[in-house]
Amino acid sequence: MKFRNGPAAVTPASPGESERPTLSLSTDTSAGGGRGFGFARPPRPGEGAFCITAQEGNTTDAGGNRILTEAAMLILAVWLDWTIGEPPRFLHPVVGMGKVAAALEVLAPRGGRAAPFLYGALATVLIMVLFAASTYILLYWLRPWNTAIYIVAGALILNSTFSLKGLLAEALQIGGKLRRGELEEARQGLPALVSRDTAGMSTTMVASAAIESVAENAADSFVSPLLFFLLLGVPGAMAYRVVNTLDAMWGYRGRYEYMGKSTARLDDLLNLVPARISALLLAIAAPLSGGSARGALRVLRRDRALTASPNAGWPMAAVAGALRVRLEKPGQYVLGDNHNPLSPDTVFKAVGLVRTTAILWLLLSVAVIGVSLVFGS
Repeated sequence: MKFRNGPAAVTPASPGESERPTLSLSTDTSAGGGRGFGFARPPRPGEGAFCITAQEGNTTDAGGNRILTEAAMLILAVWLDWTIGEPPRFLHPVVGMGKVAAALEVLAPRGGRAAPFLYGALATVLIMVLFAASTYILLYWLRPWNTAIYIVAGALILNSTFSLKGLLAEALQIGGKLRRGELEEARQGLPALVSRDTAGMSTTMVASAAIESVAENAADSFVSPLLFFLLLGVPGAMAYRVVNTLDAMWGYRGRYEYMGKSTARLDDLLNLVPARISALLLAIAAPLSGGSARGALRVLRRDRALTASPNAGWPMAAVAGALRVRLEKPGQYVLGDNHNPLSPDTVFKAVGLVRTTAILWLLLSVAVIGVSLVFGS
């Protein structure tokens, strides 16, 4: 199930110094817009993963500046999503990913299993490298010239790798239509959130599908991209978005079943940790949103493995338990208990729960960056 619609400052050179940083090999963790790959101060003992970096003329405060730049980039990206939303379609990288993927689909082998599987794996790697490397190169060239422009550019790109406002807005529209008794209109709007057949679905089933999508995509569309930003910078978040987008295009049974298997398995692997983080955050956020933390943890322990996906059941079970409702995809799974009846109001409660969870995740992410500032600079 997929939501369908969907750093460091460089000290200015003093007279006589080179205008651009010099490339060297180090163990610094800075990135082109984050951590993991980048160019910054010379390494210090015990720092980060091996990567290509660049020496700076003045390194006294470089580590702290880098981390503060990361925090500013992250906060600005989330602020942009919550106030403005996603970039326009003609500028959205996900649209570009879709176009590149569609072009590669034309060349895909049609018969057998091994050939489509291998082609899909190679296509996924190619698109990942294309978008992650483009992001890295752009931020590489922007960084030395102006820190403010670098932060804004990184935030705009990072903003394109997640979508919280769009996800919650779609769910609120479904809930509003159900509340007004517009069942058919709600069914017609549901494909923006889920890929299942909506014909003939009852009010309860439409509400359940909307809540399931909001729960799962709390991980896929928000927690995961920010986690990969913390680990690998903006290029890492972009690489994750490529995999998640291709999984939404190719990771289903049917025409691209074997072509999309490698992408689907990679998406499962990348979301393994974020899904579990999301479930725990949903349980923590439950009392702050009128839900039950105890119920979330109880249903999470019992029902998390009932879905075909190794990850989707974690946040969905946590939401079902927190709201004390039963979420069901007929013939696939039943999560939670029917303590409270599913209704349009439940959709609004689920949106509030996920919004609170997102705030907690943002605060935790900034705290992680703060800890890096205290102990790593």
